[in-house]
Amino acid sequence: MVLESGAVWKLAAMVLGPVAGSFIGLVSLRLPAGEQIAAGRSACGSCQRKLGPLDLVPVLSFLLLRGRCRTCGAEIPRRYIAIELACLGFGVWAAFAFDGPLCLISALFAWWLLLIAIIDVEHFWLPDVLTLPLGAAGLIAAAGLSRLYDGFSLVGPLIGAVAGFAVLWLVARAYRLLRGREGLGGGDPRLFGAIGAWVGWTGLPSVLVWAGLAGLSVVIATGLVQRKLSATQRMPFGAFLAAGAWITWVFGPLGIG
Repeated sequence: MVLESGAVWKLAAMVLGPVAGSFIGLVSLRLPAGEQIAAGRSACGSCQRKLGPLDLVPVLSFLLLRGRCRTCGAEIPRRYIAIELACLGFGVWAAFAFDGPLCLISALFAWWLLLIAIIDVEHFWLPDVLTLPLGAAGLIAAAGLSRLYDGFSLVGPLIGAVAGFAVLWLVARAYRLLRGREGLGGGDPRLFGAIGAWVGWTGLPSVLVWAGLAGLSVVIATGLVQRKLSATQRMPFGAFLAAGAWITWVFGPLGIG
């Protein structure tokens, strides 16, 4: 039976999810370490055996090998399957929330945001090599989607990219002048600008609202666990922006039908 074109896009978003997760798991380790992403085949962290095709099938290899290297029996870090399953989840979410090419484009946006969030959580770093291309991809997507769907245009994303960067850059500048220290990382304005290229200028306030709620939730949870909070404690604001961007992309700007 031949699948309808709409079903093909949905199937692609779901099937490619674990594959994207495998790639993200690799990039999230090699990029912060300063290694080339295509520096060669992955290897077991314990016995250093180069991994073969049977070791690299997303999700399935981990399950069939019961989470251990088939040579030395060392435990495979759970982060790999966690990221693959997360990307599968986002692919399924995009498949149910959108139709046609927008389905796969949305999944790509989610996977990209997840990679940025992982690196920010683990290293408090928002690499330009990820944020700037994300903005360019948003503008390209807007240009293409404006030809396929009503309600999409390039004007909103262009304004959003400029406004997103400018708003957080001004906030960071004002904080530094008033408090004499950094309040935002240098990558946050560039990430917010890149997000603006996807959600448009009308979506930026909603992104900040959701990011603020996500950050507040983490602060409260941290306080309950650690029993104390510090005003200088670092928080991965880029990860909160990524969460706000995805929620805004799926559900639209707050207060706008």
